Amino acid sequence: MHWLFGDQLGPHFLTPGDCGPGRDTPLLMIEARSVFRRRRFHRAKAHLVLSAMRHRAVELGDRVTYVRADTYREGLERAAAGRPVTVHHPTSYAAVRLVRSLPRVSMGPARGFMVAMDDFAQWADGHGGGRLRQEDFYRWVRRSHDLLMDGGAPAGDRWNLDHDNRQPPPGDASTLQVPPPYRPREDGIDDEVRHDLDRWESDGDVSFVGRDGPRAFPASRAEARAALKRFLIHRLPTFGPYEDAVLAADPVMSHSLLSSSLNLGLLDPAECAEQAEAEWRTGRAPLNSVEGFVRQIAGWREYVWQLYWYFGEEYRHSNVLRHTAPLPGWWNGLDADAVEARCLHTVLAQVRDTGWTHHIPRLMILGSYALQRGWDPAAVMDWFHRCFVDGYDWVMVPNVVGMSQYADGGRMTTKPYTSGGAYVHRMSDLCGPCRYRPGDRTGERACPYTSGYWAFLDRHRERLVHNHRTARPVRRLERLAGLDEVRHRERTRGDAPP
Repeated sequence: MHWLFGDQLGPHFLTPGDCGPGRDTPLLMIEARSVFRRRRFHRAKAHLVLSAMRHRAVELGDRVTYVRADTYREGLERAAAGRPVTVHHPTSYAAVRLVRSLPRVSMGPARGFMVAMDDFAQWADGHGGGRLRQEDFYRWVRRSHDLLMDGGAPAGDRWNLDHDNRQPPPGDASTLQVPPPYRPREDGIDDEVRHDLDRWESDGDVSFVGRDGPRAFPASRAEARAALKRFLIHRLPTFGPYEDAVLAADPVMSHSLLSSSLNLGLLDPAECAEQAEAEWRTGRAPLNSVEGFVRQIAGWREYVWQLYWYFGEEYRHSNVLRHTAPLPGWWNGLDADAVEARCLHTVLAQVRDTGWTHHIPRLMILGSYALQRGWDPAAVMDWFHRCFVDGYDWVMVPNVVGMSQYADGGRMTTKPYTSGGAYVHRMSDLCGPCRYRPGDRTGERACPYTSGYWAFLDRHRERLVHNHRTARPVRRLERLAGLDEVRHRERTRGDAPP
């Protein structure tokens, strides 16, 4: 038998070779309820994962044995009946340990990524294994996969078009005014999933956070391909310039919303990158938008996956800043209505309602607030894992522990990603109606991000003064007016929402 995990749902997990199944190999899928007991997941995420697994089982028909069990081990014992089982490399250390502990189960290489782990390890070792710059890795992937290349040179003679892709939102509109993204239609499988989740909750077996509205993300290969096609035709041309911009009334902007489909294995990253390149080659999308999207897929996503394994399992426990504060209840419960700061209220409500928000709100509003407050990075990472439809262990350990919370001290990024309210004000329309003023660090209308930024630099000045990217603002602390008030404000804030 060949075992398919719930994030191995695309056709590229069924091709032969490297422990891939042959055409007639029977398949196994296990729906383990214990997964939902271990963490308090977002309800929409639980719905999406179960819907995707059950849709795939229907597609595979009699070829697959679909087992609903309490644990993976129980399901395997019930279905395999002593037969040998193959499986592709899972996407978490915990799942790998499980597979290795099971008799008669052999594990093949990972699929669903563009770079083999051994190839990345060889590349990283060749760079000394220290700070591995994403830009260097991205260029290597572009060359080795002939992506956006003109011979030996990058298309347009520039590797990086970030300078063209950091525009603030247009000042005369509340939305980007582009065609909406693909949204699927629910079916009987979704009804069944919702009924089961209701029953599990009423039995007290599991508990969820967030809202389970109509399913907003693809749960099948056909839906994922339709979402990719709609993005490429209608939304990719305007993606680049505003990929870092935020509008309160337009949470999706021109983003692809394909991350959950990629992370469920419904789409292959190579097909996404190659089809985006084709849009530029045929003149239907500008290079800066295509390069920005390819960078997300072939650059950042691949980089995060590889660092998860290269840095090792202990990396998840990194905490060089010694942040230990627990997450407050309003944050854990996605209680956006308790929050007055408009930026945080808006983004937390988006997470509550959909289990998704794009990368800038994740990093510069959610992650930045947690970093400034000194919350335990492992708890922050677990929250992102639980509350986002595209959140998996391999996704969130590097993204949160490394980039967002700077808990690794700079192995992954060159500086902590946090800022005062001025950045949010420049890149969004969130600050105008807010009760706080983004430029105020003291007084009744002091922005919690601005006071939090200076308090963070103050707490960690001994470390950050030696970082060339943070040394200048740290030195400003010596002559910063109102620093004592900032310190007092942050000490007394406690767990109260801003």
